[in-house]
Amino acid sequence: MPTTQEFLEIKDIREGVLILKNNQIRGILLVSSINFALKSEEAQSSIIYAFQNLLNSLDFSCQIIIQSRNLNITPYLDIIKGLEEKQTNELLKTQISSYGEFIKELVKGENIVTKNFYVVVPYTLAEILGVRSIGKQNKLNEQDFEKCKTQLWQRMEFLASGLKRCGLDAMPLITPELIELFWSIYHPSEAEAGYYPEILPELLK
Repeated sequence: MPTTQEFLEIKDIREGVLILKNNQIRGILLVSSINFALKSEEAQSSIIYAFQNLLNSLDFSCQIIIQSRNLNITPYLDIIKGLEEKQTNELLKTQISSYGEFIKELVKGENIVTKNFYVVVPYTLAEILGVRSIGKQNKLNEQDFEKCKTQLWQRMEFLASGLKRCGLDAMPLITPELIELFWSIYHPSEAEAGYYPEILPELLK
């Protein structure tokens, strides 16, 4: 039986960079959101104009991803439980306990959804070497990786600056965050109601 890894396009995650099996690389920006509907008409027009200018300035493709997940409150409930256990005042202790139960009941049976916004930025070895494509048999050596990574970060910085002019903050995901992101994509049930697994030290490159 084929393993899950055989279906994944990701070969490695290194220094905050996704290395695909075809030796292309990807960086991912986590982007904030704004409540566009609450903005004035003038502010809305300004945001649209800034975003239009950003799109027109790009000389490379990118992918915008919106991820919806049921809100996982397990870590938050742990914090409340910890505060309850440390509290010496019995009245406050009871109130904290009641608050924790209230939160549990509030989300029980309800689909409280959180949304995350990402921009996936690509770069290929072919863009540096000036060839049409690089096959899987060609290994991405250290020198080529460093060249591609430098160009990729420049693209991500350019995008982040453009998004900033739209009123959006953008932050590149580092290796542990990329691992957690893809773990949650392939383990949605566990990610929505539990804890992320501990990341092995050898994976943190």
